[in-house]
Amino acid sequence: MKKQIHRILLTVLLALSGVWTISAEAAGVIPDERLLPRLVDEADLLTDEEESSLLEKLDEISERQKCDVAIAAVNGLEGKTAMEYADDFYDYNGYGMGSDRDGILLLVSMEDRDWWLSSCGFGITAFTDAGLEYLSGKFLPYLSDGDYEKAFVKYAELCDEFITQAKTGTPYGEGNLPKEPFDPFWIMVDLVIGLGLGYVIAFRKKENLRSVKKKVLAEDYSVPGSLVLTDSYDRFMYKAVTTKTIEIETTTDYESSGSSTHTSSSGTTHGGTGGKF
Repeated sequence: MKKQIHRILLTVLLALSGVWTISAEAAGVIPDERLLPRLVDEADLLTDEEESSLLEKLDEISERQKCDVAIAAVNGLEGKTAMEYADDFYDYNGYGMGSDRDGILLLVSMEDRDWWLSSCGFGITAFTDAGLEYLSGKFLPYLSDGDYEKAFVKYAELCDEFITQAKTGTPYGEGNLPKEPFDPFWIMVDLVIGLGLGYVIAFRKKENLRSVKKKVLAEDYSVPGSLVLTDSYDRFMYKAVTTKTIEIETTTDYESSGSSTHTSSSGTTHGGTGGKF
């Protein structure tokens, strides 16, 4: 019953958004009636308890980071591409914090199993192309297996980590992705295998050298009269030093920071990536 009421209210909100579109955009504001929660489960992928817990997590991360982290699970794309639907869903339903509308939204469409990550504002900086590929690679296996709660929780937790990284250092990107934790078990396995192979190789080499007798003096290993050193010296000839001035340009362009962008139907700049699951 609770989820049915929620879907009815969501339908009403989406209908109201169409009524307010022209007047609101002309005034440059988004009416409160169009604001949607950070979790929209129109496709009914989660239980009431899972939905409540996940929404609480998304709200906590978004408010603390001052950057929206949202999820929308829908039944279909209504004739749009996944990118178009995700961008419009973000733009026309009040997502994004601050003047730059900072945030990221994960769209999941069950009709053709499409997904899309749409970033905006600081979200474009925090989630580079390489970062988005890494992020999606972590939650997509759960999504493909139908474990939607784990997929969404993994997405939310990694978004939190990515935003923190972008605020305190260099955003995760090419050559700067999160390090995978080492498993002590596999370290021990590798060590044992390495020692075993080393022993086998050394033993075989030793077997092949049994006909060789150990010599005491170094001169025993040289051929008598093969080397006569009459004189030696060091002579410094010349040196060459080449200098070159390297100019470093600073820029805030998204592409130079590793994030590709495009413009949505509302004229808003978005980053993102997507595919099938």
